[in-house]
Amino acid sequence: MPCHSPCAMLCHSPCAVPRRAEQSGIAPGGGAPPDPSPDISARRCQFYSRPRVTPPGWPWPPVPPAPQPAPPRRFPGGPRPRPAPPRGRPARAGAAAGTGAGRAAARGATAPGRATASAPAAATATGTATVTVTAGVPEPSSPVHSQATAPTSSPSVIRMLSVEQMSAEPAPSPKEQEWAGPEALCPGWLEDEAPDGEMPEDSGDPDCATHAYELLQTALLQEGLPHTLDCSAEPRTGFGPLDMTVCILGSPTAFLPILLEGGTRCPGAMVLCLSPTWASRVPSETSPGAWSLLLSRGISFKEGGHSTLETFTPPRRANYVTGTFATGGSDGGWVGELARDLDCPTGGSVPLTRRLEDPLVTRWVLAARAGLPVPPTLAFVLGPGGHLPTDPVAPGVRLVRLEDPQGQESLVQEEVGAFLGGTAMEPYSQVLVRLAGWRWRGTGAHSTHGKEEGAAVAQAVGARLRRLREEDSVLLEALVPTARLPMPPPRSPAPRLPVALRICTLVCRSWGDRPQLCQVACGVGRAEAPVRHGAALPQGLDSSLQQWGVVAPSQRQALATRLRGAAEAAMAALLAAEAELSPQQHGGTRARTNLLGVDFLLACVDGTLELVALSSNSQRCLETCLLAEAMGRAVGEPPGDLPRLLAEALLHQAQCHLVEGKDILLIGAGGVSKSFVWEAARDYGLRIHLVESDPEHFAAGLVQTFLPYDSREHRRDEEHAERVMELVQARGLRPHACLSYWDDCVVLAALVCQRLGLRGPTPAAVRVAKQKSRTHQHLQRCRRGRPPPATFAVPCCRLQSHGDVERAASAMPFPAVAKLEFGAGGVGVRLVESAGQCHAHAARLWRDLRDDADHPGIGLGWGNAMLLMEYVPGTEHDVDLVIFEGRLLGAWVSDNGPTRLPAFLETAACLPSCLPADRQAQLVRAALQCCLACGLRDGVFNVELKLAPGGPRLLEINPRMGGFYLRDWIREVYGPDLLLAAVLVALGLPPVLPARPAPRAHLAGVMCLGSEHGPALGGGGGLEALRALQSRGLVRLNRLFEETAGAGEYEEPCLSVACSGATRAEACLRLLGLCQALGIDSPRYPVEHFLSHFK
Repeated sequence: MPCHSPCAMLCHSPCAVPRRAEQSGIAPGGGAPPDPSPDISARRCQFYSRPRVTPPGWPWPPVPPAPQPAPPRRFPGGPRPRPAPPRGRPARAGAAAGTGAGRAAARGATAPGRATASAPAAATATGTATVTVTAGVPEPSSPVHSQATAPTSSPSVIRMLSVEQMSAEPAPSPKEQEWAGPEALCPGWLEDEAPDGEMPEDSGDPDCATHAYELLQTALLQEGLPHTLDCSAEPRTGFGPLDMTVCILGSPTAFLPILLEGGTRCPGAMVLCLSPTWASRVPSETSPGAWSLLLSRGISFKEGGHSTLETFTPPRRANYVTGTFATGGSDGGWVGELARDLDCPTGGSVPLTRRLEDPLVTRWVLAARAGLPVPPTLAFVLGPGGHLPTDPVAPGVRLVRLEDPQGQESLVQEEVGAFLGGTAMEPYSQVLVRLAGWRWRGTGAHSTHGKEEGAAVAQAVGARLRRLREEDSVLLEALVPTARLPMPPPRSPAPRLPVALRICTLVCRSWGDRPQLCQVACGVGRAEAPVRHGAALPQGLDSSLQQWGVVAPSQRQALATRLRGAAEAAMAALLAAEAELSPQQHGGTRARTNLLGVDFLLACVDGTLELVALSSNSQRCLETCLLAEAMGRAVGEPPGDLPRLLAEALLHQAQCHLVEGKDILLIGAGGVSKSFVWEAARDYGLRIHLVESDPEHFAAGLVQTFLPYDSREHRRDEEHAERVMELVQARGLRPHACLSYWDDCVVLAALVCQRLGLRGPTPAAVRVAKQKSRTHQHLQRCRRGRPPPATFAVPCCRLQSHGDVERAASAMPFPAVAKLEFGAGGVGVRLVESAGQCHAHAARLWRDLRDDADHPGIGLGWGNAMLLMEYVPGTEHDVDLVIFEGRLLGAWVSDNGPTRLPAFLETAACLPSCLPADRQAQLVRAALQCCLACGLRDGVFNVELKLAPGGPRLLEINPRMGGFYLRDWIREVYGPDLLLAAVLVALGLPPVLPARPAPRAHLAGVMCLGSEHGPALGGGGGLEALRALQSRGLVRLNRLFEETAGAGEYEEPCLSVACSGATRAEACLRLLGLCQALGIDSPRYPVEHFLSHFK
């Protein structure tokens, strides 16, 4: 069982301390108990200072501890007291204890149960008839071995093997161990040693918090950052239900770059917990059967790398928890115990980590579900193998289930012979035999054989079968060599040694629960032995491929693209298999894997380069990639994206938990195009209280509270706001936020928000943005800034009568644009060439569109006044902004295709924008300045602009989230959800958004009209075909209306059809083919022409 210190990733020596809840100082029902005085006479961990329970029978006879006073506790600052070694603890071997050889001897002398190469010799010399380990196979740490019982009292676990049985399989030779890395000597590859070769002495701290604190200070010093400031004497207060807390349990070094990045993005939100006495578990108030994690002490991180040790009164509630989960032992140490069955999202757990560390489980999933090549593998398991996935077949993996490993020699020989002589083994000449499972993680114990040595292979398998237990397996696998490519002539005539390449990938669960490759690092070693983590310093993928002879940059880029796809497919498959587990197998209903590493080999399969998946892990790839990142910074490389991506993922999930159960007062339900609101509210756990004019609206049964109230006459919104307040108070509602996604109701929502004292844009600012002529006239008066907002305004005149038309025509050059003053959806917009055309259009519009009943949802509740504005040439674009307290947090630019004149009907769109970065930056800056000048300082807004030859010009500001397809597209391409961002801003929380958003795909879409495409979509079966394609993820559909019939002169698009691709050209090509097949493309509606503008 690994050491249960916060630095468990740095120490994997067997530990005899069973970390139960009552032993780890964790009080399930309340605060942590007082910190007891340490028993310095107890056996200590070889590497760290946690006391160990001395097992009965060691040493014998027992030596009573000498009475010694407890050392003074000097935490966190200052030097640690160094008490004398406890009596009964073996001294370091030899006079050269400070040397490397002495330390190795000390390790062997102080780690009972760990196999060494000298074990067989010692057994023979003493005449011992039985031993507890097979030659070269160390006894794994396990719950049974962590109990304080005599080793001989558990014959079901410790098999008695004769010397003859042992000698059948010799111990690994020095050559076999030469390139096995540190795991050949000690489990784990990151062994921490004190400076000058000294081991950490006993600190007197039973939870290793002192030593972990010192490790943190050393790491901060190496990063050039200030030491942690101790402010624990003055407790911090004032933490409420909307304060974000991301808690990292355990190792202070494994997550340090993420803590630093998170402290920069959200100062004070990242908290490091180094001891179980710093936290407590209390029954959850919201999730029966679950627990809440409360922090009474922690180290928080802020801007500039500053960290502070703080005490929290009352304790601070965690919104997201992760840490260094140890797989050894029954409960995985105090980190696993604290993180078990929490009511907040938990990034991992002991059971999930054990699955990831089991090579058979992960290899089975990668082969069966991800379709990735894996080394040909023959696996022997005990019993039904209930821990394995349910997939019936995994290509490349053969599974043999044994009821009893004893007396199976003939079966083993038969299976081994068939495997070695099978077609899957034809390309390979060597095999590897090892015990696998979470208990054996990092032991590095294996034997390598030639394929022709069938008897020796069967004997090696049989020897390991004697030690087989539940959830373990014996693996016989092909030793897949790294592909050998033609290489340039060497600079030196010295011969080259064959080497192997291991590719380490780190993948995280990103926005929208989609896997995202964060970083790649490579390890190089000798070809005759597996390359292990930590056996060599990591290097980059591109330089490794060049070293291997992949000279062409296009080929290296193609391999990198394939690697990204394989790594993300691996995580998707593992997450899908994980979703099928029970809450108990998860380690809690909210526990899930958010970060994992996948290792690959670059092999030659059937004459082509192939990425062969080896295994997954929970933290080794993270450590390797962070090491590569730190090495790059040391030589002047720019900071990588790894800490940023991981910090954003953790903070985003914490914010998702923060909004759960929040009461949101939503004004206006909208139509079919807003159906996603109700699905998102369910997914985020929002309690929606809906105020809607239509008492029969379909959303009435989808919300927590339905408040029917007719507010369609928006010129009386002040009165409506008072009535809505009365409804809210009568129901006893106390909403945490109030907002609207429906264009008609934005002013009413601002008025209600103001009366409730909630965050949101002011009613005055929303009124300015809602009325188009007022927007431009206000901006024309804003003359401050470089350039001032007036630069982006367009001359316009308000039209309420034909006399206004005459006056506007005399002042406005033609052609011009006539539109509704409060309009939406492009209804009533028209290009007019003369005053006569303007008079005619105004007459028709004032006759046909009088109030909301004539055309719901286009702003007629504000009246049917018009405006005439100057026509602006150029390309049209949408900019969606997230603004918090006047600060821009996120912006996304999309392109619109050519509009159908004279009605300016939208035809096509694409995301990301085709524009170069500098032109996109112009649009974003113009949109931001216009919003701030109008007073829109908090919220999610949609701004429509044209990019003219002289720069951006404003068309209109929509003081709400972008409608139609925009929210769906931005979420698909970039990940963030505008709906969630709007809720967070309304709650008073700055949303965590990607600092450097990178598109994951390209989308191109076309709008469908009832007048043009009604027959093809309805009677022609096109809509059913599109829905079938959507269910397979091949197209994206966004409905604006239920019906597809034509709507005459004031028609709006009824449907958006989009296709994605790795490039814009690919997306456009797929969309064009689809439109041609379904009849959407026609001479009257030339889709190819619309898409030709996206270049």
